[in-house]
Amino acid sequence: MPIAQSMTYIRADGAGAPDVLKPATGPVPAPRPDEVLIRVHAAGVNRPDVAQRQGSYPPPLGASPIIGLEVAGEVVAIGTEVTDWKNGDRVCALTNGGGYAEYCTAPAAQCLPWPTGYDALRAGALPETAFTVWANLFQGGRLKNGESTLIHGGTSGIGVTAIQLAHEFGARVYATAGSEEKCAACRKLGADAAINYRTQDFVAEIKTLTGGKGVDVILDMVAGPYIARDIRCLGMDGRLVLIAFLQGSKVQEFDFVQVMVRRLTITGSTMRPRTTAQKGAIAADLRAKVWPVLDAGRCAPVIHATFPLAQAAEAHRLMESSQHIGKIMLTVG
Repeated sequence: MPIAQSMTYIRADGAGAPDVLKPATGPVPAPRPDEVLIRVHAAGVNRPDVAQRQGSYPPPLGASPIIGLEVAGEVVAIGTEVTDWKNGDRVCALTNGGGYAEYCTAPAAQCLPWPTGYDALRAGALPETAFTVWANLFQGGRLKNGESTLIHGGTSGIGVTAIQLAHEFGARVYATAGSEEKCAACRKLGADAAINYRTQDFVAEIKTLTGGKGVDVILDMVAGPYIARDIRCLGMDGRLVLIAFLQGSKVQEFDFVQVMVRRLTITGSTMRPRTTAQKGAIAADLRAKVWPVLDAGRCAPVIHATFPLAQAAEAHRLMESSQHIGKIMLTVG
């Protein structure tokens, strides 16, 4: 199939509510020397997309202004420096933007093959959560076999991936979620216990579950008032990894004594500003360690809902409602 001269994409008419997202027509992007051009079949919807739409997470200099950080589809053109991929290859990619569109460019190093038996929808649900969880829980958080972890937001796209991979690689997993239905979903995914944060004190529950020892690693996307409570949940040499600030990035009062006494580490990261080489190194790690698990049929993404590309605004409304369990996806074409 020849490459079209123009494409449909989702334009954000200024910052604001989901209604600012509208279908538009524009030119098909050309791949840079280290990039591939992908005919998009599916694109994931993620919290950073919502933040970009709201105006609080602008794209880095040189990145596409079109929203969308993960896609799956077919390679239809390659840059002059690309040797790992060829036209016709089915890939999923962590993009630098541009995913809500019929065509999207991505650095070749940030592409991965569809796992065995996957379709575009499931492959497209992988990159953003897989890169984020691997870089933060396993690389930054140094979670290893035999340790324990607390995952906040256990039924988010990130949470689902984190629970599954932590369980797969031999950790004892605890998760928080906001309803009994969501807690049941966490346990089904591999959590040893799930805590309903609306009715239970997760600090007290973790103390009971661990016999007072605390957990080794916490993956936190909530932050704000959770940070001080997280510290109370960590055991000796524990690591707190912050990946988002759904309840704010500041705390009014914080006592660092326990950080010293228990030799704790507080860290965090963002994915988008990393270089192509840094993201490529994460991709290589994923291909070596996580993709064989996916190929074997384990740790598959959970897809809550799909919307056609033109209904991206509806997908964002669902994301903001927090009623979903797993991924929200856009189908393209």
